[in-house]
Amino acid sequence: MAARPLVARQPNERLQALIQEAGCSNAGLARRVNMCGAEHGLDLRYDKTSVARWLRGQQPRGRAPGIIAEALGRKLGRTVTIDEIGMANGKNLASGVGLQFSPTVLGAIEQVCELWRSDVGRRDFLSGSTVAASALVEPSRDWLISSPDAQVGRTAGPRVGMADVAAVKAMTEALTRLDHQYGSGHVRPVVVHYLNSVVSGLLAGSYREAVGRELFAAVARLTELAGYMAVDTGQPGLAQRYYIQALRLAQAAGDRGYGGYVLAASMSHLAAQLGNPREIAQLARAAQEGTRGRVTPRAEAMFYAAEARGHALLGDARATQAVAGRAVEAMDRAAGEADSGDDPVWIQHFDHAYLADEMAHCHRDLGQADAAARSAQESLEGHPPTRARRRAIGLVLLATAQVQRREVEQACHTGLKAVELLGTLRSNRGAEYLEDFQQRLEPYREEPVVREFGARVDVQAA
Repeated sequence: MAARPLVARQPNERLQALIQEAGCSNAGLARRVNMCGAEHGLDLRYDKTSVARWLRGQQPRGRAPGIIAEALGRKLGRTVTIDEIGMANGKNLASGVGLQFSPTVLGAIEQVCELWRSDVGRRDFLSGSTVAASALVEPSRDWLISSPDAQVGRTAGPRVGMADVAAVKAMTEALTRLDHQYGSGHVRPVVVHYLNSVVSGLLAGSYREAVGRELFAAVARLTELAGYMAVDTGQPGLAQRYYIQALRLAQAAGDRGYGGYVLAASMSHLAAQLGNPREIAQLARAAQEGTRGRVTPRAEAMFYAAEARGHALLGDARATQAVAGRAVEAMDRAAGEADSGDDPVWIQHFDHAYLADEMAHCHRDLGQADAAARSAQESLEGHPPTRARRRAIGLVLLATAQVQRREVEQACHTGLKAVELLGTLRSNRGAEYLEDFQQRLEPYREEPVVREFGARVDVQAA
């Protein structure tokens, strides 16, 4: 039998640093790992010599790295990944962080906590990454065919109760209001640090089954919000990772409806921004199929509206009209059931103003200027001042429709209102809408009113 070639191992400095942080001796860590393994049905017999070998760079086999990470995580009171203990061995490459729809709840916790940690650390592979359309569609397939998670409760770490869940929900509502009014550039760093410093510790805690489901639901919402904020700060590749993890957390929560919302409201809109119309419709239809009979009419309206956006970008007026009609009909049913109180909190914001906004996009993309102007005006009348970013986008949509009708002077006048409002926001998304509007003004660039508009935009940007 041939001898194995000798390989020079590098000391595992990551593991050494975590052991020091946890205040463990080598013998103490070995004992914790053996106890943790026993809970998973493993007969591990590590001792202080085993830990010394790991520190010299030896890689234990099988499930051991995950058990070691879990044991250290319990001592530290937060989730620890196998990458963090230096034992990923190529299985958790940085470029893949957040892109997997994990088959297990423990894997989902590890994925999302690593994403938050990497985001806080401002790793270049996250901010500079691009979006692959397949990486949006594939998780939707996994979500459609995956079996529900049988159990999410945990018996390790600090106790987590409903008061902790309520705090996460309250924080999400407060951050959402600030984001709507001031734009994500002001708010996103706060969200990411809160997820990494507080929420990761809750996920790594000890909670009963019912509390666990509520916790995963609350964290899914906040993770989706962080994804939207990544879109609004010009980081679509990062948004993609947050959306995938929000979808997986919704699965752990047992909330099929919210999973559909992540597909239709988040992933499909990201596909729209990136110019992938077929994926828009696919994601929206996956949401419809995966939530059939499980969501309220208001959610159905939102899912249909998302699909209509895809058909409109493909130039299919007939399909757009058919699906948009279903959206309007569902919203009318929602209005008729307004007092039922059945709508979950994540869809309550989707009212007639939001639906009109979606229809304005459809009409714009189909070149239906009159209908686009009517829908944009309807959305503006329904959005309160606190929805500053949404009102700014509505003004740009109205101005765009006016350009399509060759009402250039009126378009510039409306556009200036949008510029003034965008000046109060830090929103990359709003800036992109304004840039698109300016490109539509190019054929009229020699007209005095257009030159004046350009000058005002330049002054505002200075």
